Amino acid sequence: MAEKVQDRVCGMMIDQDKAAATAQYKGKTYYFCAQGCKKQFEKEPEKYVK
Repeated sequence: MAEKVQDRVCGMMIDQDKAAATAQYKGKTYYFCAQGCKKQFEKEPEKYVK
């Protein structure tokens, strides 16, 4: 069973294995429900990692 993770931008809980997008930041992988959330994260990552 895939691990559930939270999209840091919209707050949606998603299956890690089924994430629409991922991004690396400071050595950690973040998972997103959609490309739009990934783009928002990449604009201001510090806003979302806290």
